[in-house]
Amino acid sequence: DDVRADTDMNVVMTGDGRFIEVQGTAEGEPFDRALLDQLLALAARGCVDLTKLQQAALGT
Repeated sequence: DDVRADTDMNVVMTGDGRFIEVQGTAEGEPFDRALLDQLLALAARGCVDLTKLQQAALGT
């Protein structure tokens, strides 16, 4: 549940690091470019980690 989040961000990426979807909404105060860059970097790392876990689970 993200009711306490300042920013709601959805990011979907391909396995080779290209963006499929980027959607972000300020839930209260607007956010600046620096925060957007931080959020995208965090999301990219999360997508890489998730891809590795999925590949390990599938044995690929």
